[in-house]
Amino acid sequence: MRPRTLDEIVGQDEILAPGRPLREAIQRDLLQSIILWGPPGTGKTTLARVIADITKAYFVPFSAVLAGIKEIKDVMATAQDRRRRSGRRTIVFVDEIHRFNKAQQDAFLPRVEAGDIVLIGATTENPSFEVNAALLSRSKVFVLQPLTSDAIELILRRALSDRERGLGAGDIAVSDDAISAIARFANGDARSALNLLEFAAASAPMDPETCVRQLGLPQLEQSIQRRALLYDKGGEEHYNLISALHKSMRNSDPDAAVYWVARMLEAGEDPLYVARRLVRFASEDIGNADPQALVVAVAAKEAAHFMGMPEGNTALAQAAIYLATAPKSNAVYTAYGAAAADAHTEAADPVPLHLRNAPTKLMKQLEYGKGYEYAHDDPEGTAAMDCLPESLAGKRYYKPTERGFEKEIKRRLDGWEQIKKQRRST
Repeated sequence: MRPRTLDEIVGQDEILAPGRPLREAIQRDLLQSIILWGPPGTGKTTLARVIADITKAYFVPFSAVLAGIKEIKDVMATAQDRRRRSGRRTIVFVDEIHRFNKAQQDAFLPRVEAGDIVLIGATTENPSFEVNAALLSRSKVFVLQPLTSDAIELILRRALSDRERGLGAGDIAVSDDAISAIARFANGDARSALNLLEFAAASAPMDPETCVRQLGLPQLEQSIQRRALLYDKGGEEHYNLISALHKSMRNSDPDAAVYWVARMLEAGEDPLYVARRLVRFASEDIGNADPQALVVAVAAKEAAHFMGMPEGNTALAQAAIYLATAPKSNAVYTAYGAAAADAHTEAADPVPLHLRNAPTKLMKQLEYGKGYEYAHDDPEGTAAMDCLPESLAGKRYYKPTERGFEKEIKRRLDGWEQIKKQRRST
């Protein structure tokens, strides 16, 4: 069921819709080296194969897991010779390019520079950290997004109706509930969804009267050996559960918090999605009432990413319980909202001169930095100068509560404000 044309690729309209630069470059055979970054099953290899079919270049697939530097150099030499003899470029597709070390990645550089090859690298890891700077600077990075449930449902229905490459030639009826459940369990991975559909369809019972195999939610549950949580096509249940988690933690209910985390993870929710929501909650609903909350949430995200599932589930549960039992404050959230509103609606006043750096003689002549007071030189560690634009002088965005550590922050801010008032009056 691998797509054979750009139009058959589902869920990547942001980079492949008609008129997008990548699509235009492919169709006009003007493609330069690119890195495709995205989660598993989002179409990186598929897109490389489609590019090979559309363009006139010679296509060489590579696996970073299996290939060594000798193989790379051999392919590079062949590509150079092919271009000299026929003018034909070579597309070198490297799956899991992040697994190549620096020396292996460097082996591509001369031929990329010379234009003998078009390098297409596929990676599930951030190219900024996993692809060396020299190669990255010569490539354009395109991000492939996890497929939505709707996109995966479309792929599944295509597989069920395709008589040549899919399951259309077999007599099988799959309920809408089962298709939706498979799409949810796949977590944005089309390959995973198709594998699960194929396995479940093969083991589905046959109706003795119609001789048609029936795959519904109960049969699907047996295939995956765990309860299939039903989500509707709009994803309402998905958002209902994350809302329940947020509101349980906000209401300081650790029992409900750990239940909703478990409910989502056991239903096949992406653990990093849960982790992202915990990180957001730590700053939105706790903030400086307990500054450690954000540290715990980020650590849980790293642990879940490092260990994967199911080992990472307790790290997420630990974070949810910690956040539920922490003192709450939305002062940081409301401060940013108010500041952002002013940034959008108020005049964008220039930065006050006394807050500007003056690294050049001209800047000093223009009085950049004049009047700046170095806080460390003050006995109290704070100066009386204003740090907001003149039109916003005296504006208060951050208003700490009396809960948790914010009580101490409020005490400090009140004390510094008294010191500043006294100095301004003298």
